[in-house]
Parts: sequence; structure tokens; C-alpha cells
Amino acid sequence: MGKEGMGVGSASLILIFAVLCLTIFALISLTSAENDKVLTEVNAELVAAYYEADTLAEYILDEILSADVIPETIRGIDIKETVDFFTDESIIAFRCPVTEEKELYVQLSIDMFGYAEILNWKMQDTQEWSDEDDKLPVWQG
Repeated sequence: MGKEGMGVGSASLILIFAVLCLTIFALISLTSAENDKVLTEVNAELVAAYYEADTLAEYILDEILSADVIPETIRGIDIKETVDFFTDESIIAFRCPVTEEKELYVQLSIDMFGYAEILNWKMQDTQEWSDEDDKLPVWQG
């Protein structure tokens, strides 16, 4: 007599294959979740550092606007002032450190009436980019 349907051996192979696939997908999901956690922690640290620098910049801006004479340093941050004699405006710039690689650059203009306009308020990299470090070995054929 001939066998009909699937035998016990082929059902076991399909079950083993299914369990193996589910295990692999579970490991991939776990690895992805761990990588997302690390990325989230790094991002949270950067955001917290940015807001600390932003708060410091706001304090410095308040002290600049309330001062009669612009000091050279405020809270350990160097203040650079240039005067445009044609428009009688003072351009004031300072940099607040965010991390070792980033800083918050603030530049504002104060006219002769004391009106202040923020020209720049942005995060910048402090390290110079070097293309020598990032060269990939590409076949020139």
C-alpha cells in the first residue's frame, strides 16, 4: 500500500524550519531594539547639552542687552564685537560649547537705538573635516 499525505518526518522538518525562522527574526528584532536604544540615548544627551548651551546663550544675550558697555567675557564665554561705522550697528558674536565636537554660534546686531536682531543662532561643528581619513579603496580599473 502507498502512503498518502505528509509523513511525520516532513512535518518535523517544516516545524524546525519555522522555529528557526522565528528565532532568527527574534534575534534581529532584539539587535535592532538595542541599536535604537543606544541611538536614542546618544540623541537625548545631545539634546540635553544643546538646551544647556541654549540656556547659557540666553543668559549671555540678556546680559548683553542690559549692559551699557559690552564686556569681553560673560560667564566664561568670549564676546566679540565689531562696529559698522556706516550703519552705526554693533555686530556681536559668541560661541557656547555644546559638546567637544559641537558649539552654539550666536550672532546679533544692535543698532544705535538699542534694537537687537538675531542674525545667527545655530549649532556648528568645531572640528575641521579632513577628506584623507575617509577615503575608501575603490578599484580604478
